[in-house]
Amino acid sequence: MAARSRIRDSVLIDALEKITPVPFSGTAWRVVRQGRDVLMCGAPGGRWDDGTFDVLYTSQEADGAVAERHFHLSRGLPVFPSRPAYNLFELRVRTNRSLHLADTNAIQQLGVNISRYGALSYADREDEYPRTQDIGETALFVGFDGLIVPSARWNCANIVLFCDRVPPDSYEVVRDHGAIDWGEWQKKPLGF
Repeated sequence: MAARSRIRDSVLIDALEKITPVPFSGTAWRVVRQGRDVLMCGAPGGRWDDGTFDVLYTSQEADGAVAERHFHLSRGLPVFPSRPAYNLFELRVRTNRSLHLADTNAIQQLGVNISRYGALSYADREDEYPRTQDIGETALFVGFDGLIVPSARWNCANIVLFCDRVPPDSYEVVRDHGAIDWGEWQKKPLGF
């Protein structure tokens, strides 16, 4: 995917270049609509990608992945959709040079307004996403292969893989945990 032509924030570049990349190897979780490729990368223009490069969004906790998908499915709808079905997948993920931003203090120091981090309205998203997307794009530019960042929906970290930098054999499906029962999950999170 071609990168957009723009002037990058030199202060952000300098800040990210001071952060030592970390490897990650372990379990990650992803919720995917039934029938879709679990490991298919895309450029959705989400919280940490500006739509100019392919990513794979995952979470370090199953409930984190479910909470993220639940939020996106319920946005702006009067009734939660009962179809289509979504499955929870356990993945094995490996990176070599991740940008680890451990908590909201770390992202605040990079210019993210944490008072709006994870807010539910589109107006708040428009205030927050440009900066988090700049962080993701700049991390890719300076040589990181992914992000380990605080989830906006659950008390855990999300792992965002930069698909052009992480070889395809660095992430694989370990297990399909089956369809998510959204009502049951809201009553009692999975806890794994």
